[in-house]
Amino acid sequence: MALSKKLIDFSNALKRLEEAHDKAFEARGGENYSFFRDSTIQRFEFTLEIAWKSVKSFLLEHEGVECRSPKGCMREFSATGYIDADETVRLLQMIDDRNLASHTYHENIAEEIFKNIQSYQEILKKIYEIIPIPKIFHLFSGLVLFRKSFSRFPGSSEYF
Repeated sequence: MALSKKLIDFSNALKRLEEAHDKAFEARGGENYSFFRDSTIQRFEFTLEIAWKSVKSFLLEHEGVECRSPKGCMREFSATGYIDADETVRLLQMIDDRNLASHTYHENIAEEIFKNIQSYQEILKKIYEIIPIPKIFHLFSGLVLFRKSFSRFPGSSEYF
């Protein structure tokens, strides 16, 4: 069940990262650009955090592999055949950038990280798509859709 919750959080984080990145890209050259860029970097940090924790849970539940750090989990994800060597290198670079993100007061570092986020989003989405969604998650999603379809009884103002 922990993996299901992480996957929900991972999906939400990916969406919010994409929204933030789009806003920053639109603001390029404007007075609010640095605010949106820095917000995107913060979203990137959150998204990477839930990504590696999702990988950690997945590897433990499906492969019996225990990992303890972001880089260790990504190496194990690669060693078990889920991603290739190039993707692994990119993920390790992503983790390095996340570690540098605390230095966003240096404009050149912030700009470099922001430039990489577009490609990082692609690999984060790939990780999300690789991890199989547990069957209970599908059932839960169906119930949510059912509840949204029938949110009121006919002639009543009461919700389910």
